[in-house]
Amino acid sequence: MKINSRIYVAGHTGLVGSAIWKSLLLKGYYNLIGKTINELDLMDTAAVDDFFKTEKPDYVFLAAAKVGGIVANNTYRGQFIYENLMIQNNIIHHAYKYGVKKLLFLGSTCIYPGNAPQPMPEDSLLASPLEYTNEPYAIAKIAGIKMCESYNIQYGTNFLSVMPTNLYGPNDNYDLEKSHVLPALIRKIYLGRCLEDNNWDAIRNDFNKRPVEGVDGSAGEEQITGMLSKYGISINKPESDSQNLVSVEIWGSGSPLREFLWSEELADACVFVMENVNFSDLADFNQKEIRNTHINIGTGKEISIKNLAYLIKEKIGFKGNLVFNTAKPDGTMRKLTDVTKLHALGWHHTTEIEEGIERMYKWYVENLFKF
Repeated sequence: MKINSRIYVAGHTGLVGSAIWKSLLLKGYYNLIGKTINELDLMDTAAVDDFFKTEKPDYVFLAAAKVGGIVANNTYRGQFIYENLMIQNNIIHHAYKYGVKKLLFLGSTCIYPGNAPQPMPEDSLLASPLEYTNEPYAIAKIAGIKMCESYNIQYGTNFLSVMPTNLYGPNDNYDLEKSHVLPALIRKIYLGRCLEDNNWDAIRNDFNKRPVEGVDGSAGEEQITGMLSKYGISINKPESDSQNLVSVEIWGSGSPLREFLWSEELADACVFVMENVNFSDLADFNQKEIRNTHINIGTGKEISIKNLAYLIKEKIGFKGNLVFNTAKPDGTMRKLTDVTKLHALGWHHTTEIEEGIERMYKWYVENLFKF
């Protein structure tokens, strides 16, 4: 990429897209293109066609997607497969149609089978059945990988796919129903601390920033307490006039192991790949079949959900109880990426989980006062 290249970041306001946008600016790229959903509906084929015809981007980062945690994936199965297929089909096809020089498609490590070898190498894709709760989302992302590979083989495009591990960082989704595990834990445990401190100003400010099922900070204490309880943040009994005994419920046993990557580091990896890697570097054209040219992006390190929760509890200063609801699903027990290919290409992570949680919690609290 050249400094003045026209670069379109699809999903530039989200967790990943905003981090990529920031990384590009820090590297000196200035001719960036971003459209909000109100400006461009990526499921509208005609609108996407008009956008590419008018804007003529040279490079595309495809970070736009319908995303969520285990609850959202399992509940909104139809939406997850339909919306993701529509978004990526429209962008990938029109990138080809209008001569985009290079495209980077972002997927997820949920593409791998539930019983994939650990750590998960790229060639474990489609080796056995997917984990059921996120199967629709995973199938959509697998389709995106295969679309990029197929267009490269048939049309000579230079479309790459990267599969990030679990991400966290600035601009994450903290919705108590639909967010991923780490931001959900940070918000729940933060609200638990506010509740045990009887800090209603902080609770109301949090609900004003991110209403829960339409309930904002103007609601009565009983209504807000009821909503907190619905999402597992409960007062058990008054301990004193100034502090409450609070418990925070967490889905599952806490046993599953997860890998987490700071979102701004993913962005750095994505820009690195776009600047330094081509499809020809990943495909062996001497082979009869070209498969699994995607790249895992992760840390190669993992932590249990239980240890993660207790680490967040410590960083936030919550004194209450963490209750693991074993009646709820755990999901896949391990999802560790094999980052051998990524390391061979020359990129390594630097932010460890302890530092990342401190930075994320600080960002969360600071941004409660920004509307």
